[in-house]
Amino acid sequence: MKDTIKYVGLDVSKEKIAVSIAEEGRGEPRYWGMISNTPEAIRKLVRKLGETENLRVCYEAGPTGYGLYRLFLSLGIECEVIAPSLIPRKPGERVKTDRRDSLRLAQLFRAGELTSVYVPTEDDEALRDLVRAREDAKEDELRAKHQLTKFLLRHEIHPPSGVRKWTQRYRDWLNTLKFDRSASRIVFQEYYHHLQEIEQRIKRLEEEINLQATEGIHAPMIQALKTLRGVAVITATSLVAEIGSFKRFPTPKQFMSYVGLIPSESSSGDIRRQGKITKTGNRHVRRLLVESAWSYRYQPALKGELKRRQEGQLPSVQAISWKAQNRLHKKYFRLLSRGKESGKAITAVARELAGFIWAITQEVEYKSI
Repeated sequence: MKDTIKYVGLDVSKEKIAVSIAEEGRGEPRYWGMISNTPEAIRKLVRKLGETENLRVCYEAGPTGYGLYRLFLSLGIECEVIAPSLIPRKPGERVKTDRRDSLRLAQLFRAGELTSVYVPTEDDEALRDLVRAREDAKEDELRAKHQLTKFLLRHEIHPPSGVRKWTQRYRDWLNTLKFDRSASRIVFQEYYHHLQEIEQRIKRLEEEINLQATEGIHAPMIQALKTLRGVAVITATSLVAEIGSFKRFPTPKQFMSYVGLIPSESSSGDIRRQGKITKTGNRHVRRLLVESAWSYRYQPALKGELKRRQEGQLPSVQAISWKAQNRLHKKYFRLLSRGKESGKAITAVARELAGFIWAITQEVEYKSI
């Protein structure tokens, strides 16, 4: 019995961890207890459970991150981080506690019915944090702009005719505004100052993104992806940060499925029904692909900034980029001619763009071997 493999399910929260164990075989899993979520408590738990080579540990992906996963690996213990949305649930189950969750994890882990997620390296996670911080800052910027413009609208203050919002002329006009009441003046100044602070934060984040795109460990991949139309430095860096390693997708269809751009399906017998896209997987990557897909409405061309981005890249990568321009442009207008809405046509273009991105990553990763 000493060599029996123990499958350990952990229900992890900020302060505590519920521990359950399912030993190899068909016996019922047992609840071990609750421990503190600290490295010392985890090491103590490992010593009590037995030989490290007989332990298999799992826990759900969540806000606590991957530190626990890396700690178990450093102790020589196999660990998997489980996708919460793919854990089987019993219909009608309404009771949820830390104890029950850990028992369920241990039981399903032993049965091989859990799906693990890809765990990024610490470098990949740092890059992901960087691009997501910039994404959060852009959302804050939009909110701050709305607050300022709605304030001006309430006071019936409108920009001069012909001045577009947030151009330099618009900002020059904002700097000339005066208010009779000190309360209104303070509100305007704080709204505007808050917006300027956010813009400075975005500038600092984008400077670091540019540095990572040229000097970071993923710089060759980022530069190769920039050869695609609609994929500049921010988009390319974000794609690489979110995906980590493209080697985990053996085929382009698997990558398309991962980002949720394939149609949902409900088929039975000879009847095959396809519906809207699944929208599963990484929503950040899906949004990036859809935004980039709009660039393929325009006629294929190789000039300006895109031509500069392709300088020095592999001929095979440049060929994929040119093929993508021609194919995706034709696909967009072919779908429109069939009566498809522009939004659905762009979604279809984004799905094929994912395939071209996958092809470029294979070229770069193959050459780097």
